[in-house]
Amino acid sequence: MGRDKKNEARVEHWTKMVRPMMETPAWRALSPVAQSLYPWIKLEWKGPQANNNGRIQLSVRQAAERMGVTPNTAARAFHDLQAKGFIVVIREACLGLEGKAKCAEYEITEIGMPTGETRGGRHLYKEWRQGNDFPVSKTKANNPQGKNGRE
Repeated sequence: MGRDKKNEARVEHWTKMVRPMMETPAWRALSPVAQSLYPWIKLEWKGPQANNNGRIQLSVRQAAERMGVTPNTAARAFHDLQAKGFIVVIREACLGLEGKAKCAEYEITEIGMPTGETRGGRHLYKEWRQGNDFPVSKTKANNPQGKNGRE
């Protein structure tokens, strides 16, 4: 017997891309991979009722899998979005106490924060100019000197 499809809950999850934002010089300067990553990040936003902006999580590996690219390519796309002012890292990725990794938390500057300080969003991408990228937060290497404890 087949499942009764009428009783199955249909939940659509979509995001809106706004044309004026996509016509900015910052959007046009993004790599195609960064442009395709942005909607995936916006899909992690839970909407105005349960505003989680500033706590949006999407790991580099998750993004790479969703877009069909390598993790290094996805990481460059995250950096490109930061440099052009579309996202800001609120909390950097880290290795937790139990050895379980925690991905970075992001703010989407197009969307207001839940605290209401920036009701309509900061729209940093509107301030971006060619050659004046915003600072990019890169995850630190776990072993920056490359030493393994042996001298």
